[in-house]
Amino acid sequence: MTADFSSNLRRLCADTGSIAQVCREIGINRQQFNRYLNGHGLPSAHNLHRIARYFGLQEEDLFAPHQDFRRQRGAAQAVSAPALQFSSLFRDQARHLRRFMGVYHGYFRTPTWPGRIVRSLIWLRAQDGCAVTHTFERATARDGSIRQRSRYAGMATFRNNRICMYEAPRRGGGYLSETVLMPAHPQQLSYLQGLTLGISAGPGQAPFSTPTVWVRISERTSAREALAVTGAYPEASPRIDPKVRRLLGEQPPLSVDPGTPEQGGSRG
Repeated sequence: MTADFSSNLRRLCADTGSIAQVCREIGINRQQFNRYLNGHGLPSAHNLHRIARYFGLQEEDLFAPHQDFRRQRGAAQAVSAPALQFSSLFRDQARHLRRFMGVYHGYFRTPTWPGRIVRSLIWLRAQDGCAVTHTFERATARDGSIRQRSRYAGMATFRNNRICMYEAPRRGGGYLSETVLMPAHPQQLSYLQGLTLGISAGPGQAPFSTPTVWVRISERTSAREALAVTGAYPEASPRIDPKVRRLLGEQPPLSVDPGTPEQGGSRG
């Protein structure tokens, strides 16, 4: 059993990347992990669960006869190697992003609403060891002709001290957006700033990129209160934090063609 486990674990590490990276992302001491690889011991139930979850396997799979394990891995990788490689970026990321978990107001500009700053509501939380996001956006045209209500779901990963997030509309279809964030200052987490790259769902809508700022919301603020203040605000609105305006800068979002507002979402 120990020999099969260590052989299977070595095969998984060879497919994934460096052992040091695997240890960091699982959160296991390198010396202890080497004992498992060399067949000098088996992990505790707790560590076994963490290892299996990291590699996306059931715990009993790690003890399968090594020849059977190699055949199963080879068949799986032949079918879905790109998907497995990409999904590993998001596995067990809740632990790395624990200090960032919470609710934020996100601010950005978009060609859909020229001259305005959009305030959205974002919830970053843990689910099954992953870091998942839920974003809510609402915006209404001055004359009331357009009323947008959009919801997005995504996943986040922590790479090189940056939060990398991918989102798509919850109802399917539309665009896939990417946001990369970092703390405005290393010692404070109230403001996160970065860049969002997206493309809207409507035909002819252009890709765009824009600076974005997240501001953590106090736990005393109810979800209803936080959602009520979302929307598209004039640049000079007193309801926009001056620091947010400064972090966003003066440049408008970069887009090939601004297009026209659409009902599907306010990001593009």
